[in-house]
Amino acid sequence: MTSVPASAVKRLTARGAKTRAKIVAAAADLMYVRGVGTTTLDEVVAASGVSKSQLYHHFTGKSMLVRAVIELTGERVLQRERDALSHVSTMAGLKRWRDALLQNNALRHGAYGCALGSLASDVADHDDVARQTLARLFGEWQDLLEGVLQRLKDGGALSADASVTQLATGLMGAVQGGYLLAQTAHDVAPMNTSITMALAHIESLSPR
Repeated sequence: MTSVPASAVKRLTARGAKTRAKIVAAAADLMYVRGVGTTTLDEVVAASGVSKSQLYHHFTGKSMLVRAVIELTGERVLQRERDALSHVSTMAGLKRWRDALLQNNALRHGAYGCALGSLASDVADHDDVARQTLARLFGEWQDLLEGVLQRLKDGGALSADASVTQLATGLMGAVQGGYLLAQTAHDVAPMNTSITMALAHIESLSPR
């Protein structure tokens, strides 16, 4: 049997990884704008510029592709949130984070909502594996918020008996509810109100 040179395998693996990444990125963009249910595999093939056989080589069906889209979307959202929240330790910093979320969403007039939240609405009731992945990703996002609140508490900006876990849960709820209201109104004003009220409650717990 003729062996395949290691360098050839490496090139094929790299090529395959690049093709897969193109498929997932195209699917993520389509599903964000159109929704999971109305995005077809034929549309993903056309948008990614690959053949249908290449798509099926990497994904056995739409559900497997959706799971990959969730992972990619989660990676994008969490990297954005890590960059924004990792060093925040003041209420002023949290307000700047809110302003950045609003500014980013205003570019689309709030039309498409949260990328992760939209996926959760589309697939959580139909694919338990996808639901568990989304729960983990939302948990990681909430952990970042909890880290900020713990730093506020350590710095004396929150009372000693404030529950950073409960506050982070409430703030995450305000963010996701705000995204949904902005999406239905095509206006970020309700999102601003939702997050601002959550931050006002947190600020009211200052012992000073």
